[in-house]
Amino acid sequence: MGSDPENPRVILLISGKRKCGKDFITGQLKFRLGYECNILRISEPIKKYYAEKCGISLEELLSDGPLKEKYRLEMIIWGEKMRSEDPGYFCRIACKNSSRTPIWIVSDIRRKTDIEYFKKTYGYKIRTVRINVNETVRQSRGWIYKQGVDDAESECDLDDFNNWDLEITNDGCDDGNNLQKILALLKF
Repeated sequence: MGSDPENPRVILLISGKRKCGKDFITGQLKFRLGYECNILRISEPIKKYYAEKCGISLEELLSDGPLKEKYRLEMIIWGEKMRSEDPGYFCRIACKNSSRTPIWIVSDIRRKTDIEYFKKTYGYKIRTVRINVNETVRQSRGWIYKQGVDDAESECDLDDFNNWDLEITNDGCDDGNNLQKILALLKF
């Protein structure tokens, strides 16, 4: 599984729509927590597969650039196929490839099955955060609605999930309070 019962101490599951600021907030948390924290991306195995298949840069697919948007729909379709066969497939790979740190931050929780996997596997160690933002702010960050992407399960499955440990609004007007609220979740 890539971990033992003592490692990690806590796993923070971050969820939100495209262009809500998941990567930005995750980066800020990593900066604050340093070596104690490791970022896991459930989407990384999908992007790695596509980088190898298409002969493109994995780093570009992991970034927020246009290459990711070019392949996004194909990656969603392939990822859905794999998940239909095994809902925990990408979660397991992310955990297996994780380094041994006391805090794991999963930066891209998108489905109820992702949350179920982590709760079943790691139990009490799980903390969940939903990042909300209005469409106007998302658009200012470059979001453009795309049919087949923004109405797909990968974007919408958690819309009706209401059991978050913390919900925050990331509209760019926060003075660090959101980060402090998230960091408080990591204390036992």
